[in-house]
Amino acid sequence: MCYNILMNKTLKKTTLEYIDHLGFRELTKVQETCIDLVNGKKDLIVISKTGTGKTHAYLLPIMEMINTGSDKTQVLISLPTRELAYQVYENARKMIDVLPDLRIAFLSGGTDKKRSMASLTKQPHIIIGTPGRIRDLFEENVIRVDFVQMYVIDEADMTLEYGFLEDIDVVFSHMVKDPEVLCFSATYPQELQVFTKKYLSGVKVIQVQDEKRDPKISHILIPCKHRSYEETLYGMLEGFNPYVCLIFANSKEEADRVHSYLEEKGVKTLLLHGGLESRERQRALKALSRKEYTYVIASDVASRGIDIDGITHVVSLGFPKELQFYTHRAGRTGRNTREGICYALYQEDDLEAIKKLAAQGIQFKAREYKNGKWKTAVNPTAQKKSRFDLTEKEIAQTLKRKNEKVKPNYKKKKNQEIEKIKRKKKREFIQSKIKEERKERYKAKAKEKM
Repeated sequence: MCYNILMNKTLKKTTLEYIDHLGFRELTKVQETCIDLVNGKKDLIVISKTGTGKTHAYLLPIMEMINTGSDKTQVLISLPTRELAYQVYENARKMIDVLPDLRIAFLSGGTDKKRSMASLTKQPHIIIGTPGRIRDLFEENVIRVDFVQMYVIDEADMTLEYGFLEDIDVVFSHMVKDPEVLCFSATYPQELQVFTKKYLSGVKVIQVQDEKRDPKISHILIPCKHRSYEETLYGMLEGFNPYVCLIFANSKEEADRVHSYLEEKGVKTLLLHGGLESRERQRALKALSRKEYTYVIASDVASRGIDIDGITHVVSLGFPKELQFYTHRAGRTGRNTREGICYALYQEDDLEAIKKLAAQGIQFKAREYKNGKWKTAVNPTAQKKSRFDLTEKEIAQTLKRKNEKVKPNYKKKKNQEIEKIKRKKKREFIQSKIKEERKERYKAKAKEKM
């Protein structure tokens, strides 16, 4: 039993039984903070790093407020990807062991609509799903949200980046007046701040630092030189002995290619990305949770959706366009005070990304595996600055005008234009991600009409 909770909290018997069922000996800092503040009819923005226990930071308060005697949906939990939604669903299902009458529904894009409808003969007490799928089934009168008392938006920063604000808005506008809204996020970007001002009233923003659970991760740079990512990866596999190794590719196509390459070389790998069929994804997640594979290849769609204990190594094949995803990749290891290693394979095009991450405080070491031994390699973060400044120089060149006279605030205006170009590139990237998600959604709808 989690004795510090029994001594310091006044919780329902079923909540304490649930904590005991989970095997928790103590709560994380974010869990303790939220169980004190949630259900106070205040909207919360909770900023906490990956791996600090955010999922149970809202599942525990839900145990406190849920009423299984009601036939109405009381809690809505939305997450930006199917993988994330399914993992939260798997965690939430353990609540049923303590509350047998509790009904929980999992709704996400790509799931069969007839099966979704058949499973909802009664309105569930808790709905967990992606914003697009929840909106679809709401608009088709399959689910009701007019009695929802608590709306949880998990991975809120990622949700907004993926362009789900309109889907959230449609559902949110049909809930009871002033439902309790909880946003959980690893970061607090501008998009989330704008959302907060527009939709939430009397919101309390909490930034939870939990040094006890800060990941202890070593970041190792591996040069590819003239080789491809997959060739470099295969060449170094015998150099470490992981329990579970998560390998991140920058696209579904790259993940497929690396998977095929390693399989041909006799390396058994599990493939997990957003392009898989729904059943394939669920089988992959179950196989991962059972630790049936040592090597797992995933795309960034799954980078926040994987929370499996025992991931000792992460390999990043290059760097994602949105560099914060590198942090999410690395955060899959080094959980719960354990140590972890993130190998980042890089090519010439990755040097600018390495520079930016180093400037953010990530301390890279450089190694290479050669002739059966690990050796120290040239660290690109120690190279001349000019090697890294290609992107900034290109931007500066686009802003350079012939016979330009130096005017007051020239430098300030120039920097503003550079930032404008950067923001444009970021928007283009996010829009491409939105388009990808929408395409899958429309494709699923088209199949249903056939």
